[in-house]
Amino acid sequence: MVIAAPASGSGKTTVATGLMAALAARGMVVSGHKAGPDYIDPGYHALATGRPPRNLDPVLCGEERIVPLFRHGSAGADIAVVEGVMGLFDGAVEPDDFPGPGDYASTAHVAALLGAPVILVVDAARTSRSVAALVHGFRTYDPRVRVGGVILNRVGSQRHEALVRRALAGCGVPVLGAIRRSDAVAAPSRHLGLVPAAERAPQAREGVAALAALVASSCDLAAIVALAQTAAPLSAPPWDPAAELARAGHALPARAHVAVAGGAAFTFSYTENTELLEAGGAEVVPFDPLRDEALPEGSDAIVVGGGFPEVHAATLSANAPLRRRVAALARAGAPIVAECAGLLYLARSLDGAPMCGVVPADAHMTERLTLGYRTAVAARDSVVAAGGTRVRGHEFHRTALSPSHGAVPAWRWENGGGDGFANAALIASYLHLHWAGAPECATRFLRAARLRTGRPRP
Repeated sequence: MVIAAPASGSGKTTVATGLMAALAARGMVVSGHKAGPDYIDPGYHALATGRPPRNLDPVLCGEERIVPLFRHGSAGADIAVVEGVMGLFDGAVEPDDFPGPGDYASTAHVAALLGAPVILVVDAARTSRSVAALVHGFRTYDPRVRVGGVILNRVGSQRHEALVRRALAGCGVPVLGAIRRSDAVAAPSRHLGLVPAAERAPQAREGVAALAALVASSCDLAAIVALAQTAAPLSAPPWDPAAELARAGHALPARAHVAVAGGAAFTFSYTENTELLEAGGAEVVPFDPLRDEALPEGSDAIVVGGGFPEVHAATLSANAPLRRRVAALARAGAPIVAECAGLLYLARSLDGAPMCGVVPADAHMTERLTLGYRTAVAARDSVVAAGGTRVRGHEFHRTALSPSHGAVPAWRWENGGGDGFANAALIASYLHLHWAGAPECATRFLRAARLRTGRPRP
């Protein structure tokens, strides 16, 4: 089923995460998914389900891969819960960029591709009978989408709930739950949204358990499961990372050790990126730049994804032994991919704190949020793309770099400007890529990592 809402802030994450955890507590194997390019919510999904986080994004991965990726991610599960993005019909791009009615990559688009029923989460605070008009409009607006139930959120009292239920009785959409206002399950936020679960693991686990209890006591779980069982059958085969690599030209096992940054500072990554590396024969070994003073033994290549290094700048800087080792491996020509937070970590400094010095630039926090999809063209050859390669990615940060790119940037935006630093062995930029939508990036990186195998390491 798909958990959607009329707008952001209605309670989708509360309901979706709580529902996943409540169903898992009843012995079901639950698969959690997030529509769109979100890293933070899936971290809470993973806590709730005990399974890897998954995203479903038609812009980054292509419309044709949504069902295969869903089937791959939900393999072995009894039920799948997909948390939507923004409002149900809010597309992520201008309608001229993609075919269709202008809601490409919206929650409605993903739900239609999956043939899945939608549960609409409605914030009932400061309203009562008007909820019925809203639900009626969402139920009838798009015939591709089947709104199969409503969960009322932030209900003020028993009387308030009764008023709303009475108004909805004639809408043809059952009320599957009514959640009272509660501050007990609120998760802390900061400049890019919720604080990632990995940064507050004990509290996050407690919070997810509280959400499970809240949803279980407020919602009709049996009716919700019955609704999920009405989803359309899916015939497309599951996504296969090995097959994707083969189609992208990867023929030889990498047999390389790829060190992937993790820990509290680097929590932004797509599960399928790692699965592609492993399918290509690489051994993926995590390391924590906050704690580990050395890279994993035998590291041939490094991936440093997104996250919040600005929150941990002092600790990252204090780990000088690891910073020196990363810089030395970069000087030796080891393949390195750094996205957003990784770019900041490779910079000379971050808000004045020394970083790895691989990239000749300095980073600092800003008041401006940079957020959105980007279409980019590789301005030069790099470890993930040949010059001229066109990709779709996304940005998500409140930092800036000075200078913002090298003499020849890593990427040129389709609408003008450039971003990042690149050479034959390195790419460091603000652009996040989902390699499931561009498996040639993984192929190119694997090839470079394999060439490093057996060489002396600094």
